[in-house]
Amino acid sequence: MFLSRLGWGIIGIVSIIILTEGCRNVPSVPRMEEGLIDTTDTLTLGLSRCQDMQWAEVYRSEGYVNNAVLTRFKGRFYCMWQQSEKDEDTPDTRIMYAISDDGLAWSNPSVLAMPTADHFASPGGWLQRGDSLSAIVNYTFAPDRSKGGEAFYVSTADGISWSAPRPVLMADGKPVDGIFEQDPLTLPDGRIVGAVHFQPGTKLCPVYSDDGICGWKKAGFPEGEGQPIEPSQYIAADGTLVMFMRDQKSSFVKLFSRSDDRGERWSAPQPTNIPDSRSKQCTGTLPDGRTFWVGNPTGCKSRRALVLATSADGYLYDNACLLAGPVDLPPRRREGRYKTLGYNYPKALVLGDTVWVSLSVNKEDIVVVRVDLCQSFPEILPAL
Repeated sequence: MFLSRLGWGIIGIVSIIILTEGCRNVPSVPRMEEGLIDTTDTLTLGLSRCQDMQWAEVYRSEGYVNNAVLTRFKGRFYCMWQQSEKDEDTPDTRIMYAISDDGLAWSNPSVLAMPTADHFASPGGWLQRGDSLSAIVNYTFAPDRSKGGEAFYVSTADGISWSAPRPVLMADGKPVDGIFEQDPLTLPDGRIVGAVHFQPGTKLCPVYSDDGICGWKKAGFPEGEGQPIEPSQYIAADGTLVMFMRDQKSSFVKLFSRSDDRGERWSAPQPTNIPDSRSKQCTGTLPDGRTFWVGNPTGCKSRRALVLATSADGYLYDNACLLAGPVDLPPRRREGRYKTLGYNYPKALVLGDTVWVSLSVNKEDIVVVRVDLCQSFPEILPAL
């Protein structure tokens, strides 16, 4: 009898262990609280307007601008973007940048990277190491951008004088055969986690590096649902890395993947219930451990609403506010290919109790918006 009970006890313990191990492998799905956003309300998405924000113009163009990315280096703000005469991703596309002391008043722009004879230049994000700031420069094949490109970088110690472009290298010493997404994430231990659209076919794969600007390795990234592109990643409250992605298959919801080994292996992409406009988004972790995302959660192709949402744990997004809507959108000044009306491709920078978001309005103007988190989201604790 004792042995029988002991046998069943052992079986029970083993069963619990198996179930526990199985649960560890079941990813928590990021989700939006039911009813938080009303996609049938095309004016406000059912949200209240952010209580404390400031908008500033970085650059007003007479042609095409997009892919604005912010950083802060040695006490100053830096913003880079791509710019062309009229249309998106044309042979004349170059990278420009501007500098600001306060994030609101900006210098006249300067050229950061020019196109080559057969590749146009676009931003791939900022990276900082010690006293050096580097900008990743994506050179994409101009005659046919579907053929992808290569990643280079330029560096500066003073924010004014920049090095000549050098190739970004994989860990085996070979150049990166693809283009970087714009917001690589530096982990607390110094590892950098990002993503590259590799050849052939510019297929998305997460990458990581412990060596700084080079030494990149491909992460494990199995096939999943949708067609994931243009990701942004953050650290959830449980220490897991979570990545949001645009679904090019037009599900109009965010895809997600997660990693529990510092970005070396990721789960297969799955859909969330968070609406999207089939556009880029940005994500991040706040000083109190909460996470956020900024994007266009319209559930259709419209990018005429810009929203900031927060989560206490990085999985349930239960608070959101409207940064801008259709009533705030200026008319388009000039026609151009792929000049989408709306608030395009936001990227964010967290500084204490504020989130700074850079974006392109109508792909004609580069702007930044400063959001005071404590005023807009009272549940967020002030940074110490």
